[in-house]
Amino acid sequence: MKNKVKMSTIVPLLLALYLGAMAWVGRQRLVDGDYFYYFGVIGVSAVIIVIVHFVLKKKEYYREKRREEAQYGTYDHASSEELGSEQEVSASASDSEQKNEY
Repeated sequence: MKNKVKMSTIVPLLLALYLGAMAWVGRQRLVDGDYFYYFGVIGVSAVIIVIVHFVLKKKEYYREKRREEAQYGTYDHASSEELGSEQEVSASASDSEQKNEY
């Protein structure tokens, strides 16, 4: 089985590295005493990176689920077909019983 690094890991990691680089470049704001702006931008960016991670993870989950359904089919779909055919058989049996009564 392939050990593939998922996009939900790569993209947030790259964004976090970019955030670290931008924090290093913008450290002059911290030295100037603009603490709220400096840590506010870092905090908001970190929250967005976490949200991106979970959104991509959910997207990968549904993509994998859809891929498995396309490859193997679904259990629910097969059982609903069987249920439908059983209902048809019982309906035709009840129709024949009603005809015999008259």
